[in-house]
Amino acid sequence: MSKVTVDISISLDGFVAGPNPTLEEPLGEGGERLHEWVVATRPWRESHGLSGGETGIDADVVAESLGKVGATVMGRRMFSGGAGPWADDPNADGWWGEDPPFHHPVFVLTHHERDPVAKQGGTTFTFVTGGIEAALEQARAAAGDKDVAVAGGANAIQQYLNAGLIDELQIHVAPVLLGGGVRLFDDVQKAPFGLEYTSVIESSSVSHLRLRVPK
Repeated sequence: MSKVTVDISISLDGFVAGPNPTLEEPLGEGGERLHEWVVATRPWRESHGLSGGETGIDADVVAESLGKVGATVMGRRMFSGGAGPWADDPNADGWWGEDPPFHHPVFVLTHHERDPVAKQGGTTFTFVTGGIEAALEQARAAAGDKDVAVAGGANAIQQYLNAGLIDELQIHVAPVLLGGGVRLFDDVQKAPFGLEYTSVIESSSVSHLRLRVPK
């Protein structure tokens, strides 16, 4: 059965991005360190059109996750880092160039209308102004039998958690302390609630926690 999932790397002190994000450092100061483990894997590199990469436990986790997803939902800031009218956004085309790594439909939450943008490799960005449930409805239709991934950022994930729309979290805990930045669960208003582990996989560079979100 299709699920709505979150798949995200986090620091030991609970941050998914570092402080002071810029166009040059969209993940904030030190934020790139959270993703060093995944950038090293062969499946991630292949999805980004890069050669080489490591195999093993981490690569297997990445390959499994990539294979399950049929559509992605993300916030405006994850798409471009900007806000406000698109004409004023210096990164309005997004971070990923002409051949993004998704290879499936992506639905971007925004308050500002815009026509869909089709890219190479099967990625089309559709900009949804009707809110999180409208974006999810479109993503489910596009994903078919596959999962819908809520990619981020933290605010978008919090909105879906607060609405009770997330089925599963996969959190990759990197051995990094950022000391500040954006916390994943700062504005989860439905807390406290218990999550249920469905798997815990450890490697030398990261711990992969998969949790079911109770309804």
